[in-house]
Amino acid sequence: MRRIIISDTSCFIILTNIGELDLLQKVYGKIITTTDIAAEFGETLPDWVEVVDVKDKLRQQLLEMQIDKGESSAIALALETSENTLIIDDYKARKVAEQLGLNFTGTIGVIIKAKHLGIIESIKPYIAKIMETNFRISSELEIKALIEANEH
Repeated sequence: MRRIIISDTSCFIILTNIGELDLLQKVYGKIITTTDIAAEFGETLPDWVEVVDVKDKLRQQLLEMQIDKGESSAIALALETSENTLIIDDYKARKVAEQLGLNFTGTIGVIIKAKHLGIIESIKPYIAKIMETNFRISSELEIKALIEANEH
């Protein structure tokens, strides 16, 4: 069975801001997101992104007591599906996903995967573009990413 890839808003925003949203499709093919995330993103998503509703609204509301609505909906959707990977960047939301036993990565992880798959030659230009936006990457994360991509 093919893995279901569920993306939170931040990945869409970051990749759109650096002009690389199509990298998601090149790495994973189809992406699934929630109606809350699509609304939060505020732009029309490409046709390779399927927008679905979370079935268990109560679970989502309980998650919203800890993290924001988009992240809550992404985690709730991940809990409703099997064989999935969640793309989520927020530290607090990642901790919740980890506590719930979910498989997750972040936007930097997507870029590293693109390098490992031979889709891009180097992650350095992508990290440089991201650092020009308002998205913060710690020096520890940058070093870890470069090591993981064999570029350190």
